[in-house]
Amino acid sequence: MKRLWIVALSTLLYAETIDCTKVFEERKSELLKEVEKIDEARQSFEALQAATNALFEKQKASLKAKEAELAKTKEAIEEKERRIASMLDENKKLLELVEAKKSEKVDETYIKMKDGAAAAIIEKLPPHEGASILFGLPAKKISQIFAKMNPQTASEITQRLKKGPPFVEDNQTKE
Repeated sequence: MKRLWIVALSTLLYAETIDCTKVFEERKSELLKEVEKIDEARQSFEALQAATNALFEKQKASLKAKEAELAKTKEAIEEKERRIASMLDENKKLLELVEAKKSEKVDETYIKMKDGAAAAIIEKLPPHEGASILFGLPAKKISQIFAKMNPQTASEITQRLKKGPPFVEDNQTKE
């Protein structure tokens, strides 16, 4: 009987050992399947991450190229603006030079002209133009021309001369 108990007990222990090994083997295969799923998911994630990074780098490079192009265009526009400003300054200087020469020529003409002829011409001009012409003449010449002019016209031109340049029409404002 003692032996029977030993045999029964050892059978039971051996059967439980077999069951544990069997359970461990089943569990091991389940775990391996889970590890494979996790590994596949990790590989998919890494592939997605690599594709995302590649797309990001491509967009980043495209953005840098566009920024460089914009900077180049901006520089070209600024250069054109500088050239235009330079040309405007040059044109202003030339215009001032032309205006000065024109005024100088007109002044020379009226200085050389007889007082009566100059007075007759200036009387026919609008007062602002007459004042503009007389402004460049010496005071002695102005007084000689005024002496030959109609007193009313001479008075109007004198008022304009007192105000000073720029001489504009009554309906215009000084700039």
